Amino acid sequence: PIPMSDTTQITIRKPDDFHTHFRNGEMLKLVVPHTAHQFHRAVAMPNLIPPITTAKQAIAYREEILDAVPEGGDFIPLMTLYLTDNTNVEEIKTAKESGIIYAAKLYPAGATTNSDSGVTDLETIYPVLEVMEECGLLLLVHGEVTEEGIDIFDREKMFIEKKLAPIVQKFKNLKIVM
Repeated sequence: PIPMSDTTQITIRKPDDFHTHFRNGEMLKLVVPHTAHQFHRAVAMPNLIPPITTAKQAIAYREEILDAVPEGGDFIPLMTLYLTDNTNVEEIKTAKESGIIYAAKLYPAGATTNSDSGVTDLETIYPVLEVMEECGLLLLVHGEVTEEGIDIFDREKMFIEKKLAPIVQKFKNLKIVM
């Protein structure tokens, strides 16, 4: 609390980080203490090697993160799944039921770091998006097309127009973060 006068004060709380790459192994052990010091919660990106594609993997990854939090810390990792062409609706239901997984991350295959296992055709995951919409699991999007001949500065714009717009139209109640 910062005293403003005899009767007024402001409390500055720890913020949340809604896009954190802890990675794994030694990098995770270096990054988590710094993140936990600055933030109360953080959304853990799942694009590891191998990616976090199941609730079981997300639970284990969460434990690895928590093990790296300095003693006495109250840091909370918010877990995500990595969507692939093979993600199925049962895995999404299991993720939601876990109580620790809040979102699934869409990486177009080949668009960014560790996205080789990402989605190659968005229509293949429409059943998954439908279940996410129904159960309230957030869709986090790395929005960029990967087609040849599209200028790097136009990749996000083209993704929004060509890929994201149809998803928004079809899944009107799906919560999407880009």
